[in-house]
Amino acid sequence: MAIKIITDSTSYIPKEIRESLDIKILSLEVNFEDMSFKETDIENFEFYKLLETKEIPRSSQPPIGEIYNEMKRIIEEGNEIVGVFLSSDMSGTYSTANLAKEMVLDEYPEAKIEIIDSRSNCMQLGYAAIVAARKAKEGQSIGEVRQAVEENIKRSRFLFIPENLVYLKKGGRIGGAGALIGNILKIIPILTVENGVTSVRAKVRTKNKAISAMVDMMQKDNETFKIKEVMIHHINCPEEAQKLSLQVGELLQMKVEICDIGPVIGLHVGPGAIGIVYYN
Repeated sequence: MAIKIITDSTSYIPKEIRESLDIKILSLEVNFEDMSFKETDIENFEFYKLLETKEIPRSSQPPIGEIYNEMKRIIEEGNEIVGVFLSSDMSGTYSTANLAKEMVLDEYPEAKIEIIDSRSNCMQLGYAAIVAARKAKEGQSIGEVRQAVEENIKRSRFLFIPENLVYLKKGGRIGGAGALIGNILKIIPILTVENGVTSVRAKVRTKNKAISAMVDMMQKDNETFKIKEVMIHHINCPEEAQKLSLQVGELLQMKVEICDIGPVIGLHVGPGAIGIVYYN
């Protein structure tokens, strides 16, 4: 018997890490007017190329049947489950996972299943799932794994900067007037995720200055709470991400990996966004 970790595709955990820790991914979907697909079924560069010629699509959570079937399979193999999902304020995925859990428990009342709301997305969610998988491999109990996840969520931070405010505006993430003024004046917000939703940490003139300010915020956190792992996120701007990775790696004296963000989060923030995710 083992503890198996499930998360959703908006964690964007690099493939090699997922495979080494045996983390199962349930994919959200992307819906254009004339086509729909799982975000795990398209390469990121192909999606952003589509985005240049099509309207901004909608996203949807994994079907309940898919979540149920995966949970049932794991339980039938004699294992336990810890599921960590996208913020419940951003998606119904967490709620649907709980419904699937109850369906499985109706058939297998002795099954052990823990479902956790990460209160975030991207690698802030990803790190929570990674920590869970590491603890599970160490042989810790399902209660200890859950506790480690909850502690990681409290000790992590996600800072990111959009290229502009167009996608946030169209997605309803920022008021129309704020988006218009921001683009005219080249005011770029440094965004974070707090209490499950996106919020503005600071506003800076120009993207380069915003990136410098974001790095300063990270450095202050490192001085106060020694950073353990860090990753650079980007949406279709790999050169910028590589430059930031080298800068952060030199500052923190540690390896800093790069992870591109896929369609579901990308369609809400837009190409050109760049960010830092870390935990202490």
